[in-house]
Amino acid sequence: MRYVPQQLTRPVGVAVSLGVSLTLICPGSITRAQLPTFEDLQPQPPPRSLAQSQTDYTLGGGDRIRLDILEVPQYSGDYQIPPGGSLTLPLIGSVSLEGLTEQQAAQVISARYQSVLKRPLVTVTLLSPRPFNVSVSGEANRPGAYTLSFTGGVGDAPGVQYPTVTQAIQQAGGVTLSADIRNVQVRRRQQFGSPAVSTVNLWEFVQTGNPRQNLLLRDGDTVFVPILTNVNLAEARQIATSSLAPDPEEPLTVAVVGQVNRPGTYTIIGGNTGSDGRTLGLPTISRAIQRAGGIKPMADIRQISVRRVTKTGAEYTIPVNLWQLLQMGDFKQDTVLQEGDTIIVPTASEVSPAEATELATASFSPDTIQVSVVGEVTRPGLVEVPPNTPLNQALLASGGFDQKRARKSSVELIRLNPDGTVSKQTIPIDFAQGINEQSNPIVRNNDIIVVNRSGVARIADTIETPLTAVGGIFNVFRLFEFLGGFF
Repeated sequence: MRYVPQQLTRPVGVAVSLGVSLTLICPGSITRAQLPTFEDLQPQPPPRSLAQSQTDYTLGGGDRIRLDILEVPQYSGDYQIPPGGSLTLPLIGSVSLEGLTEQQAAQVISARYQSVLKRPLVTVTLLSPRPFNVSVSGEANRPGAYTLSFTGGVGDAPGVQYPTVTQAIQQAGGVTLSADIRNVQVRRRQQFGSPAVSTVNLWEFVQTGNPRQNLLLRDGDTVFVPILTNVNLAEARQIATSSLAPDPEEPLTVAVVGQVNRPGTYTIIGGNTGSDGRTLGLPTISRAIQRAGGIKPMADIRQISVRRVTKTGAEYTIPVNLWQLLQMGDFKQDTVLQEGDTIIVPTASEVSPAEATELATASFSPDTIQVSVVGEVTRPGLVEVPPNTPLNQALLASGGFDQKRARKSSVELIRLNPDGTVSKQTIPIDFAQGINEQSNPIVRNNDIIVVNRSGVARIADTIETPLTAVGGIFNVFRLFEFLGGFF
């Protein structure tokens, strides 16, 4: 006789226990998606569902419970477990519930009531858990101990929300931009032995919303956020816009040094407020450079670096290329800053005229710079011109040469150098020249342009001075002659 297998009328899942038994699991028996707990992520024992793990909640002082004794409503009711965990109940007095699960507490209370009731059927339901105390350490903005509260009821009540890893991190001010959120550790005390450790991938949670990575916490847990070995600028920007980031309205103190117009420390505040000290959006490197007066003409925006100190005291440098931001719209180069960052803008060995013109229109360039034009010009004094303005344009901004007195062939450019020295350079003037370092260089903030007198003006001034002196002598004689008429 030949065996003909019967066709299954519905799909089933099959799990095989090695050489022992065959178990058929019907997918339809799973009624709802369930979140994981700390134990779900442990390699041993096997993962358990949220419904199973909720029974593992241990009672203690501060918990509010519902005690139901079947057909004895006068002894049933809601109770707040006092500090110490011992609850005083009618007829039986004090019962210690500290460290017991709901099921264990029901068994203990039932055993105590057996002396006064016939077959007591007791149910204990957790109505409102006590606040949880957890610690957050590592690359969080405000590491320390925090108290987390539940929302809603517990068990089968709607709206149940156990505190999670992300809630704990939010309480600690969010993660720093040096945080390795792929390997966040949760350490849990055990009754015996060393603490158990589970690792969660919050990057996956940020990217996909996978709730399995947002671990449910228990009282006494410690959340440790490790440090990154290498910073990914694109990921750092995504983290800065996630719920794990600190409040953008939180003031940041950063330092900006190098080729900027006003080096120093600045307070950067994000948020769409537009008031003094604030920026529109994230506190980024370009915003900080704006606060520092913008870049100088010789700034090397390809080699900017951000020096960052971690919570452990380690220091590393993040390279930033703002030229790539200008040319390709690479927003990840506009690095999001964190408290204590130092931005270093180095000096370029050379800036081409084409680049200088493009940099002048960048958002991190100053709106204007100040140049002094003195000597034989129409309006000598301080003039404000756009950044990366050539010398010829600065001369025209002061009204141009005094046509009768100015030496038009050349001017002197006096400049205070970054090292504190002063340089003086004679520049030949040709208004037909484009931007170049020899005859039409770009002026910098606080440059002084000196327009000297022409040879004819010098001779005229030389002759005029003694004549003025002789005229003064004749005037003295006339004064004495006038006064003599009164004597």
